[in-house]
Amino acid sequence: MEERTRDWSRDVYEVMGAEGIRYVATVPDGGLTRLLQRCQADEAKRVVTLTTEEEGVAFLAGAWLGGERGALLMQSSGVGNCINMLSLPRVCRIPCVLLITMRGVWGEFNPWQVPMGRAVRPALEAMNVVVYEPDGADDVGDAFLAASRHAHHTGSTAAVLIGQRIVGSKDFERREADG
Repeated sequence: MEERTRDWSRDVYEVMGAEGIRYVATVPDGGLTRLLQRCQADEAKRVVTLTTEEEGVAFLAGAWLGGERGALLMQSSGVGNCINMLSLPRVCRIPCVLLITMRGVWGEFNPWQVPMGRAVRPALEAMNVVVYEPDGADDVGDAFLAASRHAHHTGSTAAVLIGQRIVGSKDFERREADG
């Protein structure tokens, strides 16, 4: 049973505006569609589509050095690509805000998603990333606000993990070949 009762993307979008987050770096994911559409429709925001997630960490560092704020949006499978690059904001004390839609943890049909899905939080915490996991759709905006403020006030990295119970788990129907 899915818990999606609120459009959390609207809440995150509003927090982005209030926090002055102008740049949105992303490797797009279906769970991020509404939020990305809102950002793309906003002339005050710039959405940058990446070829790989770790580029987003460097992009956010560049935005910060240029006096701007940004956020990196991705699916959990991309976190593994970012681990080494997360040393950049850590060592240089550059704020880095991550919004991650989870796979591999709740009703996952794809076994390839499970190992990284289970490793996301421990991997991020090993890199000193503060992790927020909202309990429901109503909590996502507050979690994103907390992550943004933490990152910008302390010059560190903070991540919000949006679980499959909030985003919705993918369930592509499997069809047996006719024999």
